[in-house]
Amino acid sequence: MAKRNVELLLNISVENLGLVGDVVKVKPGHARNYLLPHGLAEYPTTAKIEALKEARATAAAAMQMRQEGRAKLIARLTDITIKLVRSVNDQGALYGAVTHRDICDQLHLDGFPVDIHAVRLANTVRRIGSYTCAIVFDRELRTEINVEVLPDRTLELFQQSVDAERAAENEEVVEDMDETSSDAQGSDDSEGDAKDKKGKKSKKGKKEKKGNKSADKSDEEAVPKAEKSEKSEKADKFENGKKSKKDKD
Repeated sequence: MAKRNVELLLNISVENLGLVGDVVKVKPGHARNYLLPHGLAEYPTTAKIEALKEARATAAAAMQMRQEGRAKLIARLTDITIKLVRSVNDQGALYGAVTHRDICDQLHLDGFPVDIHAVRLANTVRRIGSYTCAIVFDRELRTEINVEVLPDRTLELFQQSVDAERAAENEEVVEDMDETSSDAQGSDDSEGDAKDKKGKKSKKGKKEKKGNKSADKSDEEAVPKAEKSEKSEKADKFENGKKSKKDKD
């Protein structure tokens, strides 16, 4: 079963914990191993809380001024770039590494009074190049700066490798563009073939319909002609019968 947090009264302000005179809850191990042995906190009593009220008001005013100064500093730091020149080998590897202290010192030289605890470098920098580094005062006051690590001399072999990498990237881009164009042309040709086939089918359908109409018309014309032929034969037979009767008389 997890132990409950304990309440302590802070005798001095502790970063990320509270101001002097604050009653805070902390884990038993943190209280036992750090806060109590170093005199940073003690178990609270009413008398001790009253005694630290004035100190707390003073600390709160100082904290307010410090936060305002940090906010202005964060605004100045946003998107700035600092440059660090370091000794390197022919492949661009540093003789050593860029540390939090290096970045902090360069910020101070450039006119940005940043505490080293606010510098948050994600990974150790061991090569020349461009990097980003977070500057964090608290959850709300934070930003990122750019760090350029430059060689202290001209690196011909390194520059050649960089140029080769850029050329390879450009070739890949050109190939991708060519493939995209080929795919687009192929799709256009397919659409054109489909349209031609559709047009041929339409023409064929129109011709068949026209042929069917002509056949139907021929059949309709053939029926009256047959009827006329039958009537003519009947009339001829009737005339021939009249002539035969007359000849007999």
